[in-house]
Amino acid sequence: MTATILDGKAIAARLRAEIGAEVSTLRAAGGPQPGLATVLVGDDPASAVYVRNKHKACAEAGMHSVDIKLPASASQAELLALVAELNTRADVHGILVQLPLPAHIDAPSIIAAIAVTKDVDCLHPENVGLLAQKGRQPRFLPCTPAGVMHILQVSNTALAGANAVVLGRSNIVGMPLSLLLVSADATVTIAHSRTRDLPALCRTADVLVAAVGVPELVRADWVKPGSTVIDVGINRIADPAAKSGSRLVGDLAYAEVAERAGAITPVPGGVGPLTIAMLLQNTLHATQASQ
Repeated sequence: MTATILDGKAIAARLRAEIGAEVSTLRAAGGPQPGLATVLVGDDPASAVYVRNKHKACAEAGMHSVDIKLPASASQAELLALVAELNTRADVHGILVQLPLPAHIDAPSIIAAIAVTKDVDCLHPENVGLLAQKGRQPRFLPCTPAGVMHILQVSNTALAGANAVVLGRSNIVGMPLSLLLVSADATVTIAHSRTRDLPALCRTADVLVAAVGVPELVRADWVKPGSTVIDVGINRIADPAAKSGSRLVGDLAYAEVAERAGAITPVPGGVGPLTIAMLLQNTLHATQASQ
């Protein structure tokens, strides 16, 4: 068996085109240009690439973006003051403080300071609470989990009654994704470093999502034949054969898992492009809600 490749890049391109059309319609009706502000503290190369890609995506969708960079030495008080200013700016509808932050800054305090109506990363405790409560309508969906759900939706993956296993319990991916899967009527198990007999648990999954950040952790014999396997991991490993001396891999041993799964996302080109598309969608929704 060779798995169907779920091409996140192509799926994201279609979604971004739809978002761009909605932005054009909003502007034509006299509405504001959606605006996203990003805040990057320090000079982490990976974070800088992520932020640059977000601004490029904003421009392509017809959105306004504000790119703010602070030195790694910036204090928590300075960052809080900046967030307070962005909360009041009429041209900024979404605020994203790029994580991770330097060790001397308390990230939860910064996230909690972002206006809930501009929290397009959906990390504010109030927005997470709305996501977690049955019968409540969340303002936003967290970007990467929403990207996973979109891939599952467009690939017609049956979720109602399915066994879903999520590897990882982070606040950014694992925990919120489990809530979205429950909302889709899947039966969800969250697995982590202390889970007993992890391979056996994974073999029960109709839908398996790997989001632990361990290169090629999931092997073929962990996977139920014909299941849908989503790889959220992005890990850089040494590769002397590569021109750069390294390459990106996910949390799956991709080549062998692809021979056993029914459908699979690659790394790169899987979930990553959807994360940015969902950020644009949240920014658009924040703009529409502000009217």
